[in-house]
Amino acid sequence: MAVVRGISGDESAALETGWVMALSAPDAAATPDEAALLPDWLPAIVPGTAAEALRAAGRWSLDTPGVPGKPGSLDDHDIWYRTSITASGPQTLRFEGLATLAEVFLDGLSVLTSASMFLSHDVDFTGTGRHELAIRFKALNPALAAAKGPRPRWRPMMITPGTLRLIRTTALGHMPGWAPPVAPIGPWRAVTCIARRAPFRITALDLVPRLEGTRGVLDIVIGFDRAVAAPVELTCAGASLVLDRTAPDRFSGRLGLDGIAPWWPHTHGTPALHDAAIRVGDTGVALGRVGFRSLECDRGPDGRGFALIVNGERLFCRGASWMPPDPVTPGTGDPLPLLTLARDAGMNMLRISGTTVPASQAFQDACDALGILVWHDLPFANFDYPAADPAFDGLVEAEARQWLGRIQASPSAAIVCGGSEIAQQAVMLGLTPAQAANPLFDELFPKLTAELAGQSIYVPHTPWGGPLPFTANEGVTHYFGVGAYCRPIEDARRADVRFASECLAFANLPSPARLRASAVKAPDDPGWKAGVPRDAGADWDFEDTRDHYVGLVSGRNPALLRADEPERYLDIGRAAPAEVMEAVFAEWRRPGSHCAGGLVWFLNDLAPGAGWGVIDAAGEPKSTYFALKRAFRPVHVGLTDEGLNGFGIHLVNETETARDLTLRLACYGEAVHPLVKAEMALTLAPRSATSLASDALIGRFFDITHAYRFGPPAHDATVARLVDAAGMIVAEAVHILPGRAVTPRDIGLKAEHVLHPDGPALRLSTERFARFVTIDDDHFQAGDQGFCLVPGESRLIQLIAGRVEAGPRGRIRALNSHAVAYGDAS
Repeated sequence: MAVVRGISGDESAALETGWVMALSAPDAAATPDEAALLPDWLPAIVPGTAAEALRAAGRWSLDTPGVPGKPGSLDDHDIWYRTSITASGPQTLRFEGLATLAEVFLDGLSVLTSASMFLSHDVDFTGTGRHELAIRFKALNPALAAAKGPRPRWRPMMITPGTLRLIRTTALGHMPGWAPPVAPIGPWRAVTCIARRAPFRITALDLVPRLEGTRGVLDIVIGFDRAVAAPVELTCAGASLVLDRTAPDRFSGRLGLDGIAPWWPHTHGTPALHDAAIRVGDTGVALGRVGFRSLECDRGPDGRGFALIVNGERLFCRGASWMPPDPVTPGTGDPLPLLTLARDAGMNMLRISGTTVPASQAFQDACDALGILVWHDLPFANFDYPAADPAFDGLVEAEARQWLGRIQASPSAAIVCGGSEIAQQAVMLGLTPAQAANPLFDELFPKLTAELAGQSIYVPHTPWGGPLPFTANEGVTHYFGVGAYCRPIEDARRADVRFASECLAFANLPSPARLRASAVKAPDDPGWKAGVPRDAGADWDFEDTRDHYVGLVSGRNPALLRADEPERYLDIGRAAPAEVMEAVFAEWRRPGSHCAGGLVWFLNDLAPGAGWGVIDAAGEPKSTYFALKRAFRPVHVGLTDEGLNGFGIHLVNETETARDLTLRLACYGEAVHPLVKAEMALTLAPRSATSLASDALIGRFFDITHAYRFGPPAHDATVARLVDAAGMIVAEAVHILPGRAVTPRDIGLKAEHVLHPDGPALRLSTERFARFVTIDDDHFQAGDQGFCLVPGESRLIQLIAGRVEAGPRGRIRALNSHAVAYGDAS
């Protein structure tokens, strides 16, 4: 059923105050009266989790995730919540998520049991004044130990214990080396009490918007809990339609909207939304905002591709995997700050992995408004799930029906995927793809998606599509050739990736200021490795992955660099994955590429440290975020090394407007002036991509890629820029020859604090080429990091209000420069 935002007359109250919580041994209290005798009741946060309440009371932290004064973890305890409510007349208690094995009591009577954290429940009652509400969350570990099911055909290592496949809860908290060891327990999503004052209730709702050419179409089917005599009218975008009565309590209709403003991903246009509502006599029903778009999947001429076509335009999808901003309380928190950062970085798709929890309604609404497509995994990952168990099948079907209904009218809901790395695990552990088949993902979920969310595209698994599920050059892959498997940049082309729903995982370092403010400040700290992700069973971690590319950039053994020059090791550690990400996306976005998308593994960290995220656990962008911001521009220039053919210069304009620009290409060495310089005026047509050769632009021989190797390189770096008529940089790409521009020296790098109408800023300049310039300010965050400056250039970098009330003070660095202080830093 689609989302009903509200019915006039009904009064909804969030039950967020007055809650208390207590822990007990398993089955020590079976009723609210017995639970009332438990000692040590604490204030509870609702919506929220037990860990969140204990953290607020100073009794729990990610560093010490046990239960003070009690054996075991939170999963070894029953946890009780209780509160009082006052109500009169017909009421509905709505529990949007209870994690995980829960029983609800109203005035001492059991009114609900729940076996899935992913289900929402309604409980009707008649209010007669003051009522006592209690919820028991049964200890998960005893249930996991006792769970029985069919013998699994494979046993993944990443998620433990194996019986977690039998209980409908998240893998968060059960993935050593991958996520913090905290599982959500409690009313993790909203609890509300709805006073039923409206003359009816809605029992069924299908709301399906779509775009046919320039015409919007809104189909609706609505059912009521009683016969409705008054006309039922649908309104949207200034138009209205009286629905057809198909039964005394059921109505349907199709509203046509000529010339409707369509919904676009923000990289390609405006994500236009339109209010939709129903009126029945004097009663209004809010249906929220809908967007009109078309969506198709293009498998390409060879049938092996995977590209999204939105409103007739082929998209290059780029973004990252979204993680709960706070894993302690994954169902709450405002998603907008992180989503805004994602939008500002040019991301037009985010993925919700099956290893985490389904997105909140606030997340989905924000993606609709910001123009960010969403790839939704259903909450399944890695395991062999018991599809032959009727009770399990019924439970997961109810989950899917609820969730698919919630995204039915959402224009940002692009992909529905059965789950994460399920088929991959099976095949990597010895099964054939046919043996790994599961009717949940091959039959049930595609049927439900077609029925309830037909405007989305269904994918059985991620990865999926080739002779083996993880084949890189067919369908959807998790591509870690460049990255975890330490392949050279050329492998991004050689692998012929069609769509990477995961890629480019590194232990991305936070900013120097963030490290200074952390309890763990440096790689030699004993607790450093706790913040570095790793795959279970591997003898390497993702810091080793980063260090491989640190060695390529620095030309030194990264272990020796770390021991001898720890600060420089960190500087290069921030640069290496950033430069790799830009290079890979330059390959994938070039017109000759078959690739139609890449989603970096983790938008945001789950915990402090050098995590996978390109945004740290406090919400501050890392150097890799800014690299992606350059790589993801709708108007983009990329450089690819074509060996003896020089550089390929690849120009993209995804917008709906032609752009009159100048392409500038220059090569810089240690001197002030460029060794080669060329430019051309051009017009980039709307929705266009083109490539040209550097040799053609330069018009004479110059060994720009150092492929001919006639002696040492004459230059260090090649810079390509698109600039507008005002001289502003619209897009830029930089290529550094191996081993060049990496030795610190005096290059004339300078920083000047200036007052700008938008706030404090730094004006940076250099006398010689500066590679990977970063700003380390004690009080502010920089609006850009990891960029290059050419000789004689002056660039203004905005400073974002920061950590204390003080003026800018810090240092600027470049990989080929000594640090330069500004403000009163010394």
